[in-house]
Amino acid sequence: MPRTNKNLIRTFVNNDLQQDVMIDLERNKANHLINVLRKKTGDELIIFNGIDGAWLARIESASKKSANILLLEQIAKQPKPSNIYYGFAPLKKARLDYMMQKATEMGAGIIQPVITQYTQNPKINIDKIKANVIEAAQQCEVLNLPEIKQQINLKNLVENWQEIHGERKLILADESKQAGSPIKTLQDLKAQKIGLLIGPEGGFSDEELELLHSKDFIVPISLGERILRADTAAVAALALIQAVINL
Repeated sequence: MPRTNKNLIRTFVNNDLQQDVMIDLERNKANHLINVLRKKTGDELIIFNGIDGAWLARIESASKKSANILLLEQIAKQPKPSNIYYGFAPLKKARLDYMMQKATEMGAGIIQPVITQYTQNPKINIDKIKANVIEAAQQCEVLNLPEIKQQINLKNLVENWQEIHGERKLILADESKQAGSPIKTLQDLKAQKIGLLIGPEGGFSDEELELLHSKDFIVPISLGERILRADTAAVAALALIQAVINL
């Protein structure tokens, strides 16, 4: 078996990964590795790109502004990508960062900001979301990076869902639904492609709920009697979905 070390630094790169290939790290990544993490020539690390698995690598040369990395051997193959869609109404900055990190950890395969009537933060920085996703993947040994889609209005998402997503069911975390176990509902969807939609902190408007409940592909579930914050609801729902899918 290839050797590995869970204590090694994990670094995401955009390069193709193959044995004995030398990578010239981007300047900001080299700066972080050498000047912030205090790594030096001869130190080993793990490199991944979201496509080619994880690779053991070694720093061959380093300066304050650059670093050359030699790929030694593949230590983990690329797993099958997640097929879970996760749509969310963006929150304010700190909690949005947290939500993106947790969605990545919890196995979301597609992430899309959805603008609703009560959305707290309609101005989305997609590059910042991508940076949070990469940071979470580096910290949690995630090899599949979710696809980040541009933001979309809720009505456009719902009206065009089947054209874009086909037969995929969209699970709706719905505070208006009578509390009860969602497990049976999710078990009935195990063989299908699924998505999850989490609304804003203030909930969906009456008009939005009417639209959502009118669509056959939308499956409302309750997350219990407690009122959950949007980021908490996202983690709870994604954990539940992953648990049921893997039963």
